[in-house]
Amino acid sequence: METRHRAITGDARDLPLDDDSVELVVTSPPYPMIEMWDDIFGALEPDIADALGAGDGDRAFSLMHDVLDTVWAELARVLAPGGIACINVGDATRSLSDGFRQYPNHAEITTRLTDHGLRALPDILWRKPTNSGAKFMGSGMVPPNAYPTLEHEHILVFRNGERRTLEPGADRRYESAYFWEERNEWFSDLWDLPGETQDIDDGLRDRSGAFPLAIPHRLVSMFSVRGDTVLDPFLGTGTTTLAAMVAGRDSVGIERDADLLAALDDRVDRVGERSQRIAQERLDAHREWVAKRRADGKEPGYEAEYYDFAVNTKQERRIRFHAVDAVARTDEGYRVTHTPVE
Repeated sequence: METRHRAITGDARDLPLDDDSVELVVTSPPYPMIEMWDDIFGALEPDIADALGAGDGDRAFSLMHDVLDTVWAELARVLAPGGIACINVGDATRSLSDGFRQYPNHAEITTRLTDHGLRALPDILWRKPTNSGAKFMGSGMVPPNAYPTLEHEHILVFRNGERRTLEPGADRRYESAYFWEERNEWFSDLWDLPGETQDIDDGLRDRSGAFPLAIPHRLVSMFSVRGDTVLDPFLGTGTTTLAAMVAGRDSVGIERDADLLAALDDRVDRVGERSQRIAQERLDAHREWVAKRRADGKEPGYEAEYYDFAVNTKQERRIRFHAVDAVARTDEGYRVTHTPVE
């Protein structure tokens, strides 16, 4: 099996893609009103810097979302009918001249994307565990002027129109199945997943704000099949590309910052080992689940076709994992060969 991955230096407001050409979008844009991304927004729209300088948080918030809105229009254009878009975003808290407040980025993005014709589906809260003892912001032990900390982000999910239809019995769909017990965990609306230290230098890490590989890998596995193309219009250091490689999907990523994009080369060098480990961990976890299920007197109903274990449903019988075997660099990105995991 072979997949292709394009990593393009460019502007997400003008995607170099045909209409209806991608089946899944997985991305995490710069978060409006988070200070680390002020300069990015200000470079794209000078009025944003003026609004922030004047302490006008409402105007700055609206202008930042106007910038993102041009990307959402492009996203709606390139997303195939029935395709899914997953947007990871956090809300912001900030003190300006009008005082401390929260800026609800997830609500504004939901409004903007639905205005472009996409359907909002149930979303996911990604809770990022922290060991910090400071579970509040504000005045300490006495009421009433403290605030809860924000320890979660949103993974917003949208669909372009009605559900997709695929050819009946397609291998690419049924070999892309997930396990029954994975379904029960992944399709919960609350994910407790720790952050991940990115294997890039500190300066790039501070600029990228990358999410852990587990986030896009789950989303790619949940909402696409082999042969699909996954788009990330804010690619950063390429975590979505890595997830698509691990899952055996094609991908295309757009990133304005060439330095961030260059970091993907080093990360791709290790994707083969990482994909093998992820596949093996999933297989081992399923075998443990089967053993526990049987110990509880609940026999799974079917046998897997490619592996020596039982599965709980008929839809899982043809599940098959592939690992990255080799990566070749091309003019536009990477060509990846995959081999089945036994």
